[in-house]
Amino acid sequence: MPQHLPARSLHALIEQRGRETPLAIAVSFGAQTLSYGELNRQANQLARKLRAWGVEAEQLVGLATNRTPDMLVALLAILKAGAAYLPLDPKQPAQRLAAMLADARPAAVIAHADLLSLLPAGTAPLSLWCLDRDAGLLAEEDDSDLDLPVHPDNLAYCIYTSGSTGVPKGALLSHANVLRLFDTSKEQFGFGRDDVWTMFHSHAFDFSVWEIFGALLHGGRLVLVPYLLSRSPDAFLQLLVAEKVTVLNQTPSAFRQILELPDLYRHTPSLSLRHVIFGGEALDVGCLQTWFAQAGPQQPAMINMYGITETTVHVTYRRLSPADAQLPGSPVGLTLADLDGYVLDADLNQVPDGCEGELYVAGAGLARGYLKRGGLSADRFIPDPYGAQEGGRLYRTGDLVRRNGDGVLDYLGRIDQQVKVRGFRIELGEVEARLRELPGVRDGVVLVRGEADQRHLVAYVVTDAAGRTSDASSAWKEALRQVLPDYMVPAALVQMERFPLTINGKLDQAALAALQPGSLVGADVEPAVSATEAALTNIWSEVLGLEQVGVTHNFLALGGHSLSAVKVGAQVKRRLGVEVPLAVLFELQSIRALAQWIDQAAHLNRNDAAEMQQWLQDLEGDALEEAG
Repeated sequence: MPQHLPARSLHALIEQRGRETPLAIAVSFGAQTLSYGELNRQANQLARKLRAWGVEAEQLVGLATNRTPDMLVALLAILKAGAAYLPLDPKQPAQRLAAMLADARPAAVIAHADLLSLLPAGTAPLSLWCLDRDAGLLAEEDDSDLDLPVHPDNLAYCIYTSGSTGVPKGALLSHANVLRLFDTSKEQFGFGRDDVWTMFHSHAFDFSVWEIFGALLHGGRLVLVPYLLSRSPDAFLQLLVAEKVTVLNQTPSAFRQILELPDLYRHTPSLSLRHVIFGGEALDVGCLQTWFAQAGPQQPAMINMYGITETTVHVTYRRLSPADAQLPGSPVGLTLADLDGYVLDADLNQVPDGCEGELYVAGAGLARGYLKRGGLSADRFIPDPYGAQEGGRLYRTGDLVRRNGDGVLDYLGRIDQQVKVRGFRIELGEVEARLRELPGVRDGVVLVRGEADQRHLVAYVVTDAAGRTSDASSAWKEALRQVLPDYMVPAALVQMERFPLTINGKLDQAALAALQPGSLVGADVEPAVSATEAALTNIWSEVLGLEQVGVTHNFLALGGHSLSAVKVGAQVKRRLGVEVPLAVLFELQSIRALAQWIDQAAHLNRNDAAEMQQWLQDLEGDALEEAG
């Protein structure tokens, strides 16, 4: 029976799970575990510390932590103290973190000791709690539940998304937003205590809200996935089998990497999956044809869900069928029961079924708006002219959709400049704003090149002739990495004297897109001089879709990213019989350096690689122990 979630606070429901099944495992991370009772008691202690510091309802508390069990303790403690969590991903550039902290002005920040140096100087909050260093200071704190009134409409979290002006914007979501998400979808999923979820995504990506609370609100188990392991499809598949995961949430790009594993269908009979849920970017359903044909009769339900941060993770639901995979497009299904989706033209008139229009969303999932951005909130959250409820609002998504005769929505793409690359939502305007700040750059335009999981950004910049050098491009990209997340840094910069224009005097984006980014490769292509270099040259050319690759070219400059690195690693293992850790691929970014590493069978002492090896050993040991 699906569990009904009453309209209370998120932490009150997790407290209830702690009373019902205190010994049940709530969170696991390799050999580390936290029971519901332990999670609740430790969170109570930290919540009291936050209250002693003066943290109150509606205030924000920054969460700059690694993906470990005590991260969940901290998150829950923030909610128990009446506050809302502000996720701060340590992989974000310091300047971006500084901008978020300066804008949000949290009452406190909770961090791990090894991440303290990543917090920008000059933005010190009221209080800083170091989870691992200060853990002993909580031993004497009362670990009973706090008696604090928290209304369902109180703020639960603030997640920053890309902003078109170059400044990220913080979307404000409440306890009620999240509670109703699971309540309204309970009939489709029937989540319960027997479910095992993975936390695959960063806590700064709103897909994690679905993962964390999907597990904990229903008394299930949440398996934390280390970042590096999440980028190794083979290792992640082993984790899914060993941990008996039942609910898997993936961006299509990430799941496509699993689909490309050569021995995938040998492992599918050992999987325990009930649901595979797609979100975060458009799904080309055709990529699932082989899965539907090969995964076997016990295969999980494959669910496509469209959504955005401002509407609480998910808006629609579509259980995909083999027939869907035979058709082009990306059907995202029907809106959830407590939401309405309107397909409107530029004048907010509803368009007929079968016609394209912008999707507007109404209902209980809408965020309050953006933190300290009243004008932008009024622009994106507008009065609902169609709803029966007085004061109702519509959220203008900027997404182009078409409603079929059966009511199913097909996702067609973005109307504005916002795009998704590798599952990350990006405002191209934000990247362009940063480009124009670079010395020697007079103007900049960013376009998306490539298809599916090969999508990447290419920047076109107008410069003075004196500054038009390959060295300048490298320096600019390094400067961009200081202010933008890695996924927002263009893979290539094309330097130009002027932009092409249409006959109407507008920027000719089609002409720009037709240009070959010469800065990807350049004039000098140094050939391979060994068999290993030749093999790697072929692999890089195939994976990156380039005709010419030199042995001294930089992998990232050629458009490489974490997903393409995974593909390179898989091909190296298949063709050369050598397993290269992902960390090594990013450390040795040229074919020549990587070939030397392979030929010498070097074993680099890297913490991330060791952590993955230990993780896999733990999983194998647990599996053998259980089998025995």
